[in-house]
Amino acid sequence: MEEIKQAIIIRSDLKMSKGKTAAQAAHASLMSYFEAERHDNEIAKEWLDTGEKKIVLKVSDEDSLVKLYNAYKFKKIPCALVTDAGLTEVPPGSKTALGIGPWKASDIDMFTKQLKLL
Repeated sequence: MEEIKQAIIIRSDLKMSKGKTAAQAAHASLMSYFEAERHDNEIAKEWLDTGEKKIVLKVSDEDSLVKLYNAYKFKKIPCALVTDAGLTEVPPGSKTALGIGPWKASDIDMFTKQLKLL
């Protein structure tokens, strides 16, 4: 069976604190998991049963984040874009993170293999 994983992409240009970054990553992970569960419950369950593999990567701006989101949506790969309410560190409506999957690793790697680890 093919490896199942989740990718979380964080915007590095926002210079969020570690706590804020962790919260945005958690939002992206949960939101994307629920999308994956709706797409294919078996893949979501396998991910839960095999250790919930994740990779956290970075992009340098909002445009890059939105382009990735649109690319995965086009390919019908479950994903979720986090938009912040702006109550703490970033302006309201800032797109802070993107969760992709859990899904087949080869499909996730299609657009993320060139990204650097956060």
